Amino acid sequence: MSEHALVDIQGLVKAYDLLPILRKLDLTIARGEFVALLGPNGSGKSTLIRLLCGLSRPTAGLIRIGGWELPKESAAVRAQIGLVSHKPLLYDNLSAIENLQFFGRLYNLSGSGLQAHIQAMLVKVGLAKRGHDLVRTYSRGMLQRLSIARALLHNPDILMLDEPYTGLDQDASTVLDGLLKEAHADGRTILMTTHDLPRAAVLPTRVIILSRGVIGYDASASGLDALSLAQIYANVTSMVSAR
Repeated sequence: MSEHALVDIQGLVKAYDLLPILRKLDLTIARGEFVALLGPNGSGKSTLIRLLCGLSRPTAGLIRIGGWELPKESAAVRAQIGLVSHKPLLYDNLSAIENLQFFGRLYNLSGSGLQAHIQAMLVKVGLAKRGHDLVRTYSRGMLQRLSIARALLHNPDILMLDEPYTGLDQDASTVLDGLLKEAHADGRTILMTTHDLPRAAVLPTRVIILSRGVIGYDASASGLDALSLAQIYANVTSMVSAR
């Protein structure tokens, strides 16, 4: 494992019954990288995120994050990860502040320091004026912003996002763009699955395309635009688009 690698995956296999989803995957992600993980439905993107978050066990292979091995050191790994998915993973009947207080306590954060940190996070994601409102009153875009605040609350090394743009309108997507750029500028390592090829061409530093459970493309995002990435995607996956 490289001393600069935050994520180290060797020979990763995941199968459900006799159906292989990931096939002997090898992958390293360096600290500070912003990686877009692309691929058609069923290619293994969400499965890989679940494995890296310790939410699923590999059939075979090795996963290390920050030097900790999954699944046997999953508690240590989860402390390094902030997860944002297309599901908000929030409690509807609690306010934004109450949600963040609850998740803060899960990570052994407490006291006045936690309260100050919660207020700072709400300002960062543009929800300071809605902190006392119940989450069930939030729009889809507000839920996703609060999800990012929740994911970053414990200052994780790596932010993992599984289809974070699902259901967002253009304004909310633009806000999410800004939050991800800021998180990356703060030194956060980011791994994001998405079907949004135009964003995948401009936001990340690296693009990986999964196809049939293996890596079909892995290169720097430098010089990419939406058109060239769409062509690469079509060639790798033998599909016309990401739909």
